[in-house]
Amino acid sequence: MLYTAHEMQKAWLAGLGMAATQGSNWLLAASNPWAWSPAAPVMARALEVFAHSVEVRGKPPFGLNATIIDGASVPVSEEIVLRKPFGQLKRFRRGVSGRKDPRILIVAPMSGHYATLLRGTVERLLPDHEVYITDWRDARMVPVAEGRFDLNDYVDYLIEFLELLGPDTHMLAVCQPSVPALAAVALMNEDDHPCTPPSLTMMGGPVDTRKAPTAVNELAFKRPFAWFEQMVIQQVPEMYPGAGRSVYPGYLQLSGFMSMNLANHMKSHWEMFKHLVAGDEESAEATKAFYDEYRAVCDMTAEFYLQTIDMVFQRQALATGSFDHRGRIADPGKITRTALLAIEGERDDISGLGQTKAALDLAVNLADEKKQYHLALGAGHYGIFNGSKWRNTIAPVVEAFVRTHDSGRVAPAPLRVVVPRHVEPEVPPGVEVA
Repeated sequence: MLYTAHEMQKAWLAGLGMAATQGSNWLLAASNPWAWSPAAPVMARALEVFAHSVEVRGKPPFGLNATIIDGASVPVSEEIVLRKPFGQLKRFRRGVSGRKDPRILIVAPMSGHYATLLRGTVERLLPDHEVYITDWRDARMVPVAEGRFDLNDYVDYLIEFLELLGPDTHMLAVCQPSVPALAAVALMNEDDHPCTPPSLTMMGGPVDTRKAPTAVNELAFKRPFAWFEQMVIQQVPEMYPGAGRSVYPGYLQLSGFMSMNLANHMKSHWEMFKHLVAGDEESAEATKAFYDEYRAVCDMTAEFYLQTIDMVFQRQALATGSFDHRGRIADPGKITRTALLAIEGERDDISGLGQTKAALDLAVNLADEKKQYHLALGAGHYGIFNGSKWRNTIAPVVEAFVRTHDSGRVAPAPLRVVVPRHVEPEVPPGVEVA
């Protein structure tokens, strides 16, 4: 019922937004005599900010059509390698041949945002890697007939993707998937699987949420499990293909994260308004680009969300040796082949310091030379995989680690200071993205 009410409100606000856009255009039109009054630009820009804030957003495009390799622009195309009910394996095919760059699977978070949130991550790695990414589907778009999808299915998907890509495929997990990625690697190491990844990089992941718990961790830990079942799980309305599916709606996730930093979001929109009034379109567009991505949210299946709350945030199953995957315990102590890199942001208020690093301590039988830790000074959660700190400070660490543990590949990648080819989102101070 609440989901349907939300959709009605969203449609109503979208209509108001269209009217606001028309009003803004009219106030700025040179043919309108009122446009020359001092108040017209202020009113027009206020309407523009409102229209942008209520705009209905779908899945954004990656928009990565080219990259620079050896000083030359090379075309990039997207290719679906494998299509599954709840996600697809996507390749960014570079228009170049004869290179032996490391192959890397980026595991995008299933936490309310689309994989396009990692656009900057993909863009930075493209020049020197064969890049693949897990492109998860919005659960409300998956018909009930397609079945369920939970945390165990997530682990199975990762193993299947690695089997398809073959041996020597490195894996990079951003935030939430650090846990299922580590579980998958533990199981594959125990089985001596031929497609076991030579390295796993975990960035800002909640491997052990008992360490430096954040507001997000505290919420998940203090509320009883039954509260999440009763209060946040809803049914997909009839207008979507997944009608009747039980989900944790993306709009609830977005509302939660907006409320965490409400003052900063309000300040950011005020600054956007001032930029527009002053004619600083470039600064305003950067902020708009961030919110276009930030507000594009998707639903998670109820079973995945609830199992994640239970196993990751309330029981810390991987850290406590109780991560049950279809009758087997995923034990990081079984990892002996896969090198592990843990990256944390100094100012991360989603995954606290030590939560990702815990993976290195759990891998008790992995040689020390196969373990590495990097603390990104000054970086928040979003900054460890996007923006200038990611491009110029963190990515070189990832690249060096991957190439150090890559078999049969070429020389280390050159140090790159990369300028993004797309509009770089301006992250509001204090605002984080899950």
